[in-house]
Amino acid sequence: MKRSYIGLALGALVALGATLSLPSCGHDQKLVSITVQPPAFTFLEADSGQTTQYHAYGTYIHPPATKEITAQATWRVDGLSSVVTVGTPAGTVMTQGGCGVSDVVATAPEGTGGSGNIIVGFGTVTVNNPNDPNCPGGSQQHAVVAVVLAGTTQGTVTSIPAGATCPGPCGAQFNVGSLVVLNATPNSGHTFVGWEGCTPGSNLTSCTLTVPLDGVLVTATFN
Repeated sequence: MKRSYIGLALGALVALGATLSLPSCGHDQKLVSITVQPPAFTFLEADSGQTTQYHAYGTYIHPPATKEITAQATWRVDGLSSVVTVGTPAGTVMTQGGCGVSDVVATAPEGTGGSGNIIVGFGTVTVNNPNDPNCPGGSQQHAVVAVVLAGTTQGTVTSIPAGATCPGPCGAQFNVGSLVVLNATPNSGHTFVGWEGCTPGSNLTSCTLTVPLDGVLVTATFN
């Protein structure tokens, strides 16, 4: 009988020791990383007042878990605050006054079981204006508009903006996505027949094209 009591007592002590040795998961949940979604977003127009919503997801240990913490995170913009700002509800990003690329940052404390460090997650936001050569992805890329004179070649072609002048260096580089107008002038005693690779307007001797990424070859025919 005495041995039974001793055995029970020892069993209780072992169980108590095991319980004390377990991590106090219920009280020490710890944030170890933040993922910002989407990882990148592009506004296709500057100064538009448009908004988009970023979300923050936290990865925890003790016990392992993934939770949306968008509302609990602190949001800010790193870099070009003139491009975008953050507002309400949490994670809302809006265009500001220009174009460029900036970081959207979500932060939150590590947790009650940690050292109180701040965990950081990053996303990227771009504000673009395809017609502004100073904007990322805008028309700062260049491509060649080349002009060939065909037929009797009795005439000239000039471009607006200036650059292409035929005869002569019949081509020039222009901003991708920009509009180029070509004007044909036949020499005295000759006529202009038409364009290939460029859309004529109401005046046959003028045509307009949007400069493609890989450039374009235009034929102007005279007789």
